[in-house]
Amino acid sequence: MLAIIAYALGVMYSPGPVNFLGLNAGMNGQTKTSLGYCMGVGTAMLLLFLLFGWAGAAWINGQLLIAVSVIGCAYIIYLAIHIAKARVDLDSITQPPLTLRYRDGLVLQLLNPKGIVATLPIATLQFPAAGIQGASLVFWSLGLALLAAGAPGSYIWVGSLVGGRIRNPAFFRRFNQLMALLLAGVALSIGYEHVWVPLIGM
Repeated sequence: MLAIIAYALGVMYSPGPVNFLGLNAGMNGQTKTSLGYCMGVGTAMLLLFLLFGWAGAAWINGQLLIAVSVIGCAYIIYLAIHIAKARVDLDSITQPPLTLRYRDGLVLQLLNPKGIVATLPIATLQFPAAGIQGASLVFWSLGLALLAAGAPGSYIWVGSLVGGRIRNPAFFRRFNQLMALLLAGVALSIGYEHVWVPLIGM
């Protein structure tokens, strides 16, 4: 269960287009008016978790879970390397609309590849492995969607708190490296629990 939360935190809270827009909104004094934007992001993630979760519960079971686990671990490691090597160019961030709305967050997150990157391994790999389905699937999806809504919210808060001082790309490089380590740890945990242990038990 902790691996699910750790992976979600590592992907959702790392810098990306949705979070950068939140950061920019905070820097531009839009803290109070951006709540709808955060809720739109959370709604999009809820839809993705439920869609992939129900499909994952039907498709992923038995020995197929081991194969999917191998692919999932490799993908998470790839993602961790990609995040660790990411170059942050704050000058390329576009200005947000005058007010970020619910619709902006919903559409942007549904079209954001990071949304699928965050939900697909959890819903199709980690949920079935942990026996999360039915009512518990809805409960976990709601909880993770709230966590997702908090990601741009935290960037908005940091942007408003720190303002122009956070425009140093070194801050984001260190943050990326921290998120990459977290993701790598989750991949190793999944590999041990859902690949190594089942293979040894055969």
